[in-house]
Amino acid sequence: MTADLSHDRRLGRALASLRGLAVGDALGSQFFKPAHHPLLKRRELPDGPWPWTDDTEMACSVLAVLAAHGRIDQDALAASFAEHHHADRGYGPAVSRLLGGIRTGGDWRELASALFKGQGSWGNGASMRIAPLGAWYAEDPEQATHQAEISAYPTHQHREAVVGAMAVAAAAALAADPAGPPAPKALLDGVIDLVPRSAVGAGLRRARDMLDYDDAGTVAAVLGCGRRTTAHDTVPFALWSAARALGDYERAFWATVQVGGDMDTTCAIVGGVVSAGADGAPPAAWLERAEPLPAWALAAAA
Repeated sequence: MTADLSHDRRLGRALASLRGLAVGDALGSQFFKPAHHPLLKRRELPDGPWPWTDDTEMACSVLAVLAAHGRIDQDALAASFAEHHHADRGYGPAVSRLLGGIRTGGDWRELASALFKGQGSWGNGASMRIAPLGAWYAEDPEQATHQAEISAYPTHQHREAVVGAMAVAAAAALAADPAGPPAPKALLDGVIDLVPRSAVGAGLRRARDMLDYDDAGTVAAVLGCGRRTTAHDTVPFALWSAARALGDYERAFWATVQVGGDMDTTCAIVGGVVSAGADGAPPAAWLERAEPLPAWALAAAA
């Protein structure tokens, strides 16, 4: 089957992934509230609206840059991140300082490379926002990983953060394959083949070995679930969860959120990957309760 390479088709896939990412982010963040813990145990939805966090805000910039340039332009991406940054969306302090520096005329190359004593950030921020890019490049997962690598550097320059973004983009590209989503093992095998050796890659190999585990809590205890907010503590579990539930958004969400950790981010990653594929959209009632995507992002997509 020949993939449709048109701009509109790519944009449609990326927008579907972004909507799934936003719902996962918004609903996942609801379960940080102690009052909602009983609902989580019963797998019941809290009342809306559910505001989304920095995961969605930054993912909107990724989509806007792809729509405008057809690829990742690092300068445009950094400028969009800085322009649309709202600290009350849950940004980490280091990234907030970085984006503030860009707004006042700083060079993102110098600012990002100076973080954490020159090591760069190894947080999960570059991973949480990138699934729509993978959906955009469904016909070319290798290019998805390349563009994801480029997209990470304006904010995250540590090797693990970069590889985490590459892995999520590869998973979304493979999930969005026009020929149909792969089986769980094939998805993780494909991602492992596309990313360099790293702690993230080692975690993905462990995730592949645990695909027959039904207890998400046990898997999260081995792989991590974002409690340390690092890429290697977040991405392997999120892709394990997504791989086991392609085409079933509800199943993917509840399996991911029940283990706790960085719930908005793990659910954003899972939601973006699952929604990239056929039949992976969130339920209509969930979309209605989630905060709508910002007008500027929808205008860029239009």
